[in-house]
Amino acid sequence: MSKPKVGFYWCASCGGCEEAVVDLAEAILDVVEAVDIVFWPCAMDFKREDLEAMADREMAACFVNGAVRTSEQLEMAALCRRKSQLLVAFGACSHTGGVPGLANLNSLESILESSYGDGHFSNVNPGNTRPRSHIETPEGDIELPTLDKSVKSLDQVVAVDYYLPGCAPPTALIVGAVTAILENRLPPKGSVLAPNEVQCKECPRIDTKPEEEMIHQFRRPHEIEIDPEECFLTQGLLCMGPATRSGCDHACIKGNMPCTGCLGPVDSVRDFGGAALSATASLVAQDESEHVRAAMQQVVDPAGTLYRYSLPKSMLFARVERDLVEEEMS
Repeated sequence: MSKPKVGFYWCASCGGCEEAVVDLAEAILDVVEAVDIVFWPCAMDFKREDLEAMADREMAACFVNGAVRTSEQLEMAALCRRKSQLLVAFGACSHTGGVPGLANLNSLESILESSYGDGHFSNVNPGNTRPRSHIETPEGDIELPTLDKSVKSLDQVVAVDYYLPGCAPPTALIVGAVTAILENRLPPKGSVLAPNEVQCKECPRIDTKPEEEMIHQFRRPHEIEIDPEECFLTQGLLCMGPATRSGCDHACIKGNMPCTGCLGPVDSVRDFGGAALSATASLVAQDESEHVRAAMQQVVDPAGTLYRYSLPKSMLFARVERDLVEEEMS
């Protein structure tokens, strides 16, 4: 009996999700024994043509990590969708947009200018030359991917069956997901393959979590000597634990660093950043709204902190430029 065929693909991400698969250590031998990896261009010599040659739905499952920004990524996402029975959004970037999604805080033009403009500290580009999607050379025409105006999560461009969260997904969740697929005991489609509970519920520091408003000042981790046993919120450190899905075995917390929210929200939350803001603001030891606002202004880079992994999947999605609003209203 032939083994189920699986694939892995990498869109806009750092490569950590690919490392997470390798980090399965000896468990990866069990995975390789149980499945036939037919597409994994990051690790093996596979080409796009190999994927195109497959029959539709030939792969039992394809794990796609990374957000979608370029025309090539959009094409590959659609191709992986067509060639697989189950498409799994693998990791925070694919699940909710991830760190690449923070690019939505800036316009495409401003991003290109900051990277290729003559004013960039490392550039000398008086002709303001930009990457081109098409160029003719003596050797032939060259086509390059184009950049979309915004970063999107995988399910904003193709249908996704399951989500495996994390930056990168914890090895236990990866093994659990692969096992569930092989044993045909998956939850309903659309499910996140991780516990539907927040980090705080079983946090090793839960006994010291504040029960009422008590935060007077927010600090950053490098500004204090962090108590290894006391709740980070009690110490005035912004921790995303009250709003973040569990499933990582509290890896950051056990490393004496506050949760940053990479596993995303639980099922009942529509906007992760809003939930994190609400949970944090409720613990500020002030009665007046202006005092709460002043305390929250101590948080450095609030958008990058509260929406670090989830801006494309939030109600905000992107920063709206004033001139664009005025153009639409005129």
